[in-house]
Amino acid sequence: MLGIGELTLVLLVIVVVLSIKRLPDLVRSAGKAARILKSEKRALKEQDAPQAAPPGAANDDARPSPRVIRGETTERPDL
Repeated sequence: MLGIGELTLVLLVIVVVLSIKRLPDLVRSAGKAARILKSEKRALKEQDAPQAAPPGAANDDARPSPRVIRGETTERPDL
């Protein structure tokens, strides 16, 4: 009687022999799928990352808010 290991080996040989013509196409398809998944993962990672300003760019959040003293207005007079 054949054991599980021998049956697995026989089935593997049968699959390889019958699909040897299609094997390059299968490998090519698997490579394309891997590239697509990798690019999607990269896109999701970029989408989730906060948008950082390039170095040296003006950042409105970095400036302190103007200090207002009681009695003064923040509006500029027309010149």
